[in-house]
Amino acid sequence: QVQLVESGGGLVQAGGSLRLSCAASGGTFSSYTMAWFRQVPGKEREFLAAITWSGGTIYTADSVKGRFTISRDNAKNTVDLQMNSLRPADTAVYFCATKTGWGYPPALRRGRDYPYWGRGIQVTVSS
Repeated sequence: QVQLVESGGGLVQAGGSLRLSCAASGGTFSSYTMAWFRQVPGKEREFLAAITWSGGTIYTADSVKGRFTISRDNAKNTVDLQMNSLRPADTAVYFCATKTGWGYPPALRRGRDYPYWGRGIQVTVSS
């Protein structure tokens, strides 16, 4: 059973940085895409970034490009999201997700295409 556990969230002031980490277990991840999403209550889940497990190919949403960077550490089975220049609008619950294979950007952005999700972690950016 694939399990994903997020860590690294919390409270930060506007302009600050946070690094989220997602620890993956229970699967053979060499062909898995790993992704980060976020959600604000009452709004749809928003795609942020995705990375192939072995190839390092990355796709980042335009809304966070230049501020958020996804990376992975295969030795540790972790995928990180470095978030810089944070804004109050970045306040949300952040989720790690994974699926097999890669795909074109529309498919990468679709949350319903990811069968495995972490529980999410709160990030709060104060003004």
